[in-house]
Amino acid sequence: MIQTRHIFTIKLSVPSIIDLGQTPMGGRKIAQVSGGEFTGDRMKGTVVQAPGGDWLLMRPDQVLTLDVRLTLLTDDGEYIYMSYRGLRHGPKDVMDKLNKGEAVDPALYYFRMTPIFETSSTQYAWLNRIIGVGTGRRESTGPIYEVYEVL
Repeated sequence: MIQTRHIFTIKLSVPSIIDLGQTPMGGRKIAQVSGGEFTGDRMKGTVVQAPGGDWLLMRPDQVLTLDVRLTLLTDDGEYIYMSYRGLRHGPKDVMDKLNKGEAVDPALYYFRMTPIFETSSTQYAWLNRIIGVGTGRRESTGPIYEVYEVL
């Protein structure tokens, strides 16, 4: 049986999304991540307003793939690079509401991600050696994830 330990809850601010339209790979959008915050028992801080974002692709099977890159800054001054791949999908009526920015119960759709961390911090070096998983929900200002370490 897989066991996990909560790392943090992360809330991302996504003020704008560029729609590239239908490409040979699918419907491509690029979302700017302008900031955010994360809080957990072992670490907390902010999402740096630096180059970072989400390269979204809507596949022909209506599964949205996420390719996200962020820089985190802990409240004690340590930088952590976080990247993740993810999937979001659900029934058409639920996804239509979600895409309009309406409140939707996260139990009605699938939203998962697999983060990888990279840091030179000795205090947070443990992040370099773990596998992470996360569950998400989408709100009007951006996604919120519960991120876990797989033990």
